[in-house]
Amino acid sequence: MNEEFPRTLLELEERFATDEQCRGYLLQLRWPDGFCCPRCGGKKAWPAQRDRLVCTLCRHQTTVTAGTIFQDSRLPLRSWFRAIWQVTSQKNGASALGVQRVLGFGSYQTAWTVLHKLRRAMVRPGRDKLTGRIEVDETHVGRPGRKGRGSPTKTLIVIAAQEDGKGIGRIRMARIPDGSAEHLHAFVQSAVAPGSSVHTDGWKPYQGVASLGYEHEITRLKGRPQSAATEELPRVHRVASLLKRWLLGTHQGAIAPEHLDYYLDEFTFRFNRRTSASRGKLFYRLLEQALQISPAPYRTLVGGANQPKHNPL
Repeated sequence: MNEEFPRTLLELEERFATDEQCRGYLLQLRWPDGFCCPRCGGKKAWPAQRDRLVCTLCRHQTTVTAGTIFQDSRLPLRSWFRAIWQVTSQKNGASALGVQRVLGFGSYQTAWTVLHKLRRAMVRPGRDKLTGRIEVDETHVGRPGRKGRGSPTKTLIVIAAQEDGKGIGRIRMARIPDGSAEHLHAFVQSAVAPGSSVHTDGWKPYQGVASLGYEHEITRLKGRPQSAATEELPRVHRVASLLKRWLLGTHQGAIAPEHLDYYLDEFTFRFNRRTSASRGKLFYRLLEQALQISPAPYRTLVGGANQPKHNPL
């Protein structure tokens, strides 16, 4: 399937006015070369009731939304499409309250659930690791409290920022339980391709990065002014500043720690596509990735947060 997507809100409204139109678009996205049975790989199917497809070889019944984040949702597909447009067309993203108001969802919880499902689709399965010269450092987000790497009132985030001349290329970030070598090394291995150059400060837990298959450049900051960190690792500190501003501005900082990972995924998705000239293409990419992500049951979304017991979708 060619990358065909709406360019404007008016085009979105005209092109996806019904669930049938939305479903047809998903069929092309999920099976661009024609239907493929998820059980036996059969290439032909006949339509059945309730939008089901029946494989002509093994008689397995499926739908275009089965096994995706849309599975079992009671929301119309056209509402999902509009939510995705709202999320991708806003430069700084959208809050649950904003989505509820604009799309007329019956409750805040419905908007909250939709956004959390979409955030799980913002990490492309098998995405490429960062390459080249990469700055790595940590920062804290959360409630005010003691500053420094041992703050008990904040959540520790580790960030990798790719150099692109004097600018910033792609980024990766993750929440880690502590700043131990175990967790920092694991993050570097998950985010950065072997053979790349990893630039860190001289904090002891970073020792040993070179033994993992990386060039390790160390800039020692102990005893230097606090501004030295920003000067020596400017990209990663710029990303940290933008992240904190986004969390406070778009979401008012009201994020439970157990859900922070998915907000980091959203920030990364937006940052890495910040130069895209087409909002419609972001809509296309997120919808495409939503078809590759397994269903997220409501109970896994809620976690330990204070959210309603009943699935609003």
